[in-house]
Amino acid sequence: METVFKILVIGARGVGKTSFVQQYVHRIFTENYKITLGADFAVKVLQWSETETIRLHLWDIAGMEQSLPLCRVYYRGAAGCLIMCDVTRPDTLVSAYHWKTDVDENVQQLDGSPIPCMFLANKCDRSDRQLSTEEIRKFSQENNFIRWSETSVKENKNVLETVR
Repeated sequence: METVFKILVIGARGVGKTSFVQQYVHRIFTENYKITLGADFAVKVLQWSETETIRLHLWDIAGMEQSLPLCRVYYRGAAGCLIMCDVTRPDTLVSAYHWKTDVDENVQQLDGSPIPCMFLANKCDRSDRQLSTEEIRKFSQENNFIRWSETSVKENKNVLETVR
């Protein structure tokens, strides 16, 4: 049996969304990605059991807040989402709040509740970090994320463990 889940990957421009998707799906990292226009798409296949396969459709949504209303077309059918920030840029935490609010208001499960969202604080390997673990934990809790994690896509820290 095969089950398909559409997962949104959203957040401010430059937080590492495309890098995350590439590391998670293909186990590659490069520092030279082109800016995502609209959305990009990747598939990760997980063998859940001998009889069950899970196919994650990861939708990497462009991170420009001014185009947020246009991005809503990509939300349709989403089962969950990953919202990312960059620990070296506190403004991306504010952006993450706006993205989370928008997803909660525009994407619902069958029972009308918001889809589950995880919060990823990326670039935790960097020495110029400006957001503390405590700030991230508090933000995640206050905004009803189901889970949060500090990641370093570059060093492949907590990438594969994030979506299991």
